[in-house]
Amino acid sequence: MKKVSNFDEVPVEKLRWRCDPNSLGFDTTDELKVCPDIIGQRRAVNAIRLGLDIESLGYNIFVTGLVGTGRKTAIKCLLEETERSKRIPDDKLYVYNFKNPDMPRLVRLTAGQGRRFKKDMEELVEYLVKNIPAIFESEDYQRRKKNIIESFKNKQKELIRDFEREAAKEKFVLIQLQLGPFTKPDIVPVIDGKPVNFDELTTLAEKGQFPKKYLEKLEKKYTELIEKLENVFRETRNLERTIRDRLKTLDNKAVAPLVERRIAEIKERYKNDKVNEYLDEIKEDVLDNLGKFQKKQEEQPLLSILATQADPFLEYRVNLLVDNFGVKRAPVIFETSPTYRNLFGTVEVIPDKLGQWRTDFTKIKAGSIIRADGGFLIIEALDALIEPGVWPALKRTLRNRKVEIQNYAPFYMISVTALKPEPIECDVKVVMVGDSFLYHLLYSRDEDFKKIFKVRADFDSVMDVKHENIMEYANFVKKIVAQEKLQSFDKEAVAAVVEYGVRLAGKQNKLSTQFNNIADVLREANYWARKDNSSIVKLKHVEKAIEEKIDRAKLIEEKIQELIEEGTIMIDTDGSIVGQVNGLSIYDTGDYSFGKPSRITAKAAVGASGIINIEREAELSGRIHNKGVLILAGYLRSKYAQDKPLAVSASLCFEQSYSGVEGDSASSTEVYALLSALSGLPIRQDIAVTGSVNQKGEIQPIGGVNQKIEGFYDVCKAKGLTGKQGVMIPYQNVNDLMLRKDVIDAVKQGKFHIYPVKTIDQGIEILTGVKAGKQKEDGKYEEGTVNYLVDKKLQEFAERWKSFRIGEESTRI
Repeated sequence: MKKVSNFDEVPVEKLRWRCDPNSLGFDTTDELKVCPDIIGQRRAVNAIRLGLDIESLGYNIFVTGLVGTGRKTAIKCLLEETERSKRIPDDKLYVYNFKNPDMPRLVRLTAGQGRRFKKDMEELVEYLVKNIPAIFESEDYQRRKKNIIESFKNKQKELIRDFEREAAKEKFVLIQLQLGPFTKPDIVPVIDGKPVNFDELTTLAEKGQFPKKYLEKLEKKYTELIEKLENVFRETRNLERTIRDRLKTLDNKAVAPLVERRIAEIKERYKNDKVNEYLDEIKEDVLDNLGKFQKKQEEQPLLSILATQADPFLEYRVNLLVDNFGVKRAPVIFETSPTYRNLFGTVEVIPDKLGQWRTDFTKIKAGSIIRADGGFLIIEALDALIEPGVWPALKRTLRNRKVEIQNYAPFYMISVTALKPEPIECDVKVVMVGDSFLYHLLYSRDEDFKKIFKVRADFDSVMDVKHENIMEYANFVKKIVAQEKLQSFDKEAVAAVVEYGVRLAGKQNKLSTQFNNIADVLREANYWARKDNSSIVKLKHVEKAIEEKIDRAKLIEEKIQELIEEGTIMIDTDGSIVGQVNGLSIYDTGDYSFGKPSRITAKAAVGASGIINIEREAELSGRIHNKGVLILAGYLRSKYAQDKPLAVSASLCFEQSYSGVEGDSASSTEVYALLSALSGLPIRQDIAVTGSVNQKGEIQPIGGVNQKIEGFYDVCKAKGLTGKQGVMIPYQNVNDLMLRKDVIDAVKQGKFHIYPVKTIDQGIEILTGVKAGKQKEDGKYEEGTVNYLVDKKLQEFAERWKSFRIGEESTRI
């Protein structure tokens, strides 16, 4: 066999990117100034500024990106600098609508005037309650009222007297009949100086004791007099109406100047058409309903009048919906609980003393959108989408720029209010914060979404490693130190924080912009510095914070490590075995991820089943892993089945894996295992493998390369380093390396090795020590090479399969 012994390794200097503390230009963060700039989000910042500055319909903003990339902090900073933020919105009030009580009227006043108008109306009611009864109790009013009433009584008496005189001439007299609790006026004839009713006269006439002709004459006269009596009563009623009108006119003349003078003062103060219209209606209502002012109220604050019953002056109250008194800039509202009620407001209903539900215009409550009018509203997209009724109402509001407050109830039977307040025109910029999945889901499934959220601000999770960005990292450290009163960081500590940011980013040329994680390290490093009685946070404190942060989350990793050390999970780190490779897997627990080796085995035999993915057959394989196995089969066909059928039944298995396999980062590992099984060449167990493969046999980059390398190193260290152990990684991942210092030290000392590979041929040479072999012009491979042995084995399989099939046909014949 053609042996290969020398293999290229990754140079030590490329195993980790280093931040030179001396390049930072300071000794401690005390020398830095707090910089308010947003770090590493140029594209997102420009998008947000565009959305904030354009006033046209639909230019609301949907912010996407990973949690911790500074989305809300950036939004807050940008909102403060925009021109729109300098506007001060109006106060919004609801008042009673005398023409249509079910539709309360909206009034908008300059910021701060709403509070004053509400107080003015309360003072108006107090003024009227106090002064109207005084007018009615004055001597002048009582005298004028008495004169009007006396004149009515005199005219009434005169009408009655005139009728009585006329009746007396006709020998009739006016009497009052008692009918139960009531009396009724009537007239009866006078016979011999005494009043006698017609029933008695009829009886006497029938007995011949009274002349019938005279009785008939009396009855005819009675009918005439009754008609005249009805006319008297009619004139009396007309007279009563006239007197009532005169009394009302008297009341109005007495009270009107008082009301008009006070209302004119209020009109002059606000000079608002809607206020004027409302006050005119109040003046009319007061003069039409003076009765409720005529009883003097008890001496107590008017706002607490009869708390157990309805306010008698409710129509004159003001519902101050939004009060912008003292506001210096446009409102910025972060709505953390975007329920329908919290966003759009509601009309409250309350029980009265009888247990019945009631409401009125003073029970209208504002939501966040109305309070944010003229400014900005920031909400979490997912929270808004899962709340019943919120998304359709939000779209309608942004599309029409109007808010209609209603008592929202998911089930219409619960809704008891009939109020329909006047819609409120609302000019608000809505900023929704969500992830890319939600954005694309809404964009593709909701036609309205793209019309009302025309601007997407996508926050990146990384930024380039360059000096200005490194200095921004240092400024961020200073900002957290200043805001949270932490101890200063020296330059070595800041350099360590920058290196931690590169490690989080997963690439040597990128820095993470997930500043929530960076800030956590700063706080915890400050904690360890204080525990160490150090006045400055140093390198060792940052390293301690990172170590402790990992230690808190690595319980599962340690348990798996214990199982490997005990032999429960079988992993070999020495020797060589046919058809067996140590693949590298990533375990993700949510807040922490780590790498550990997994034994991957392959078995091959004659047959026509092709490559059998045992994980898939057991329904433990994900779609990406299935794709990787299919690519693997394509690679074998393209390389070895051009001159013969691929008559092989091979099985691939992740040993001791029971929770499922996903991803294609082990596809190259599976190729190596299968090549070993076919060639009969043993594979080194002291080298672990990661990397995906394409159908051309090229190794492709994978994620989590640092964790995978460190995971296998930990296993080798626990079982004993031999100086031969190492990891094969895709060559493209060399620029992603940010390994732990202990791993780097082991590489320096020659105790651990990291091999970058580009192709399957290069990798199989490292694993077997045998040359892969190139294909000659006749289609055959060089003898004694891996490819030669594999091709030879597959040729044997094809011939055996052919003879087996021929023998089977002969038997069948």
